[in-house]
Amino acid sequence: MNATTAVRMPRLSTLLRLGRISNIPTVWTNVLAGSVIAGGDRNPGRIVLIMLAMTAFYVGGMYLNDFFDREIDARDRPGRPIHAGEIRAGTVSSIGFGLLAAGIALMIPFGLAATIWGALLAAVIVLYDVWHKGNVLSPIVMGACRALVYIGTGAALAGGTSTATMIGAIALASHVAGITYAAKQESLDRVGNLWPLALLAAPLFVALPTLFSGWIVVAAFLLLLAADAVAIRLLAKRPVPGAVPLAVSGLIAAICLVDALAIALKGGSVLLVAICALGYPLTRLFQKSVPGT
Repeated sequence: MNATTAVRMPRLSTLLRLGRISNIPTVWTNVLAGSVIAGGDRNPGRIVLIMLAMTAFYVGGMYLNDFFDREIDARDRPGRPIHAGEIRAGTVSSIGFGLLAAGIALMIPFGLAATIWGALLAAVIVLYDVWHKGNVLSPIVMGACRALVYIGTGAALAGGTSTATMIGAIALASHVAGITYAAKQESLDRVGNLWPLALLAAPLFVALPTLFSGWIVVAAFLLLLAADAVAIRLLAKRPVPGAVPLAVSGLIAAICLVDALAIALKGGSVLLVAICALGYPLTRLFQKSVPGT
């Protein structure tokens, strides 16, 4: 069925699938980690507002990803909602750009710097969605999107960007770039194709100098290491059908563990580390109902 024949009201399941809504806990834990790293005002109401803004950016970006990929999906993934006739392409575009605008609007109460970072995040999201197919640098662009969540959160709560925020943002961006490289691989049966996965280790390397500063740091480190190891084994060995999407979904969920480690390294509370760590199984649970990729 061609997208132009889609006339019925889209189902809730279609809207959730387009937004990859199952991955939203990773956005929320990004904001928690960004707030701890930046310091400054951690008023719960303000943090929730930033979470809403970053959720709008994320979901909007996912909608636009399907919109700009609609012709390629018609050939390679005909089951995607637009080509399957579940929703009009124009509707997907309107929702996507509308959510990006809402994200910027939600950053305005935090001042000019936060609004500018929010606008930059929206621009980088659009850049990725428009230009990621066939672009060897697209994983770096995707990583930059997640890095800007840390940076935007820091600007909103602390009024600026600290060195700690930038280090955390680069580590997070590296992990996400590694995920994106993994998702782009059609075959990982050669060692040469595995090297981009080394990017996943960036948060672990950042933690090494202070690894034994407390049990909570060690625990967060080991959780992230285990999640990465499981996913890499799936990618390298392909032991089961659908191993690649399964591994990629697991690595996306592991973003919560990157955040848990970041909070632990910054001396955040055990409660916040635990909340982020629990984001991993929560995301995996949601992915069983709504695919994360």
